[in-house]
Amino acid sequence: MNNLLFIGNLGAGEIIVIALVVLLLFGGKKIPELMKGLGKGVRSFKEGMNNIENDIENTDTNK
Repeated sequence: MNNLLFIGNLGAGEIIVIALVVLLLFGGKKIPELMKGLGKGVRSFKEGMNNIENDIENTDTNK
């Protein structure tokens, strides 16, 4: 289980093809906006995970 999903089987050629397809589909101006939205989503997810961990720790210490 060393592969993270399917990413371990991708070579440099496949990654370049995927990047070109994304560039053709979304254009050069939309890609930074998409990455910004993706970054905000990841940040929000991490904050949510930290809040859940803190809530679990607080309920354990209050017992």
